[in-house]
Amino acid sequence: MSKLIFVFLALIPLLCTSFSPEKPSDRRILVLLDDFAIKSSHSLFFNSLKSRGFDLQFHLADDPKIALQRYGQYLYDALILFSPTIERFGGSIDAAAILDFVDSGHDLIVAADSNASDLIREIATECGVDFDEDPAAVVVDHSAYAVSATEGDHTLIASDDFIKSDVIFGSKKIEAPVLFQGIGHSLNPTNSLVLKVLSASPSAFSANPKSKVTSPPSLTGTSISLVSIIQARNNARILISGSLSLFSNRFFRSGVQKAGSPTKHEKSGNEQFLNELSKWIFHERGHLKAVNVQHHKVGEANEPAIYRINDNLEYSVEVYEWSGTAWEPYVADDVQVQFYMMSPYVLKTLSTDGKVLLNFLLAILLISSIINSSEKFTGLYFLSGPLFHII
Repeated sequence: MSKLIFVFLALIPLLCTSFSPEKPSDRRILVLLDDFAIKSSHSLFFNSLKSRGFDLQFHLADDPKIALQRYGQYLYDALILFSPTIERFGGSIDAAAILDFVDSGHDLIVAADSNASDLIREIATECGVDFDEDPAAVVVDHSAYAVSATEGDHTLIASDDFIKSDVIFGSKKIEAPVLFQGIGHSLNPTNSLVLKVLSASPSAFSANPKSKVTSPPSLTGTSISLVSIIQARNNARILISGSLSLFSNRFFRSGVQKAGSPTKHEKSGNEQFLNELSKWIFHERGHLKAVNVQHHKVGEANEPAIYRINDNLEYSVEVYEWSGTAWEPYVADDVQVQFYMMSPYVLKTLSTDGKVLLNFLLAILLISSIINSSEKFTGLYFLSGPLFHII
């Protein structure tokens, strides 16, 4: 009797088939503030989002009328928390509601500072990062500080230690250092979904600059993350910063010179850094979709109802990436397809025609035992949740 094989296909990088398939960047964002003055002092960042088609709704974080959902339906696609001192949110919002919002596939930006409340720290911890437990500690760097007219306490950091990724930051290099003043955090080692996108230098440490350091700081060197991102398995994306000033007009417009460097930049890298990073957070970049999935026996054109052992299989798929305004062909040589069938599974890299079509050939083999579960693979920068196709 012929043996039938049921095959599961998993595409890598990961593709989304349910999230805003026609226009991913057409979305509503709720912005919760400590004070309405932040709307003006951080207007350059907000205006950048508006210019890219986002609808921003501003509220005080303790507004008793705010809510993330109504009648079981979410009112917003993303949430920005520029309310580092908030002890308790207004309305129906609390830490659990925000985490449920993320668990439902929505995006989140959290900006803390030296006055970060326990509530903001709790949300960050649940997302996979831990701020310094000392509430008075900030990041200090006596080597990589920003040169200023006054010597200061070296808490104004000039960092250029970015993650190297065109998917996140685009192809244009960020030339100027980023200004940062705030608290550092570490990544939870058990959470493989968290990435540092802006790190402190080897000479940095986290401490209270107003008191003498009497014991080794808990956070030191490049283990300190200044800005981190999380790509959840449900496609939600999260940005966590230890500095609200990072997003401010003052830092956007300020010139910067890193200590020890002869180069003085007329403008810091903050605006470019955050504009490009927010494109990734809000799915304007690194967002893929797969269409026209086809598979059939070699030499045939139609998809069969079943495959038998020793059949030669041909599989192809068209992949597109959202550019921020339109879907464009995604051309890459590292997209993989995985067969989950009888143990062991088969992992193949798809070849490309240089335009949009990716395909491969595989001879189905005779293998003895059957596996009951499948391993999911996730890409570092693209959407998570593999595309499964049963044949």
